[in-house]
Amino acid sequence: MVPKPAPDATRRSEKSRRAIYAAALSLVAEVGYPKTTVEAIAARAGVGKQTIYRWWSSKADVLLEAFLDLAEQTAREAGHETAGDAAAAHDPAGNETAAIPDTGDLAADLKAVLRATVDELLDPRFDAPARALSAEGVVNEQLGRVFVARLLEPQLQLYIARLRSAQDAGHVRREVDPRIALELFVSPLAQRWLQHTGPITYDYTDTLVDYALYGLAPR
Repeated sequence: MVPKPAPDATRRSEKSRRAIYAAALSLVAEVGYPKTTVEAIAARAGVGKQTIYRWWSSKADVLLEAFLDLAEQTAREAGHETAGDAAAAHDPAGNETAAIPDTGDLAADLKAVLRATVDELLDPRFDAPARALSAEGVVNEQLGRVFVARLLEPQLQLYIARLRSAQDAGHVRREVDPRIALELFVSPLAQRWLQHTGPITYDYTDTLVDYALYGLAPR
């Protein structure tokens, strides 16, 4: 009798991990962060609660890692998974694997990465859980700080690096603070998305870049 091959523990673990990611994101979108529990995530994913605690210490850790994985997936599907492309991707541990491109044309590079961001914000898989976590981060200071540190700050650092490169090339004034400058186009987009104050489109983000780089005063 030919012996059966031993089960592949790696494949089994990856399948469980994917199920947990999906369960966590769908639950937080449906019931909100406070009502999402490790028990509920485990039940929906079809795994034991101990499986979750083997890999993560809390539901916040599960959701944040699921979010990082979702960002990587959406970037990969859009064709932006390499360093020369327009979107920042992350591995599940939160490691940066891509950068905003430097083609020598700052406006074009910023418009490209913001268009990729528009695609992500309009993706139903991203929108609902992102809103739930963003809203909870406003009232839950600890979660908000972790959300910013692990999800937002690494992406903002990519903008800072690109703006500093533009300063080195003489395309941006030396005295400009890149951290403040990036808010001229990133913050309006975030506000419009969070508060539904207007449509999220490529034309909108292209205009943000033009206004930020060239100002409002007549020349």
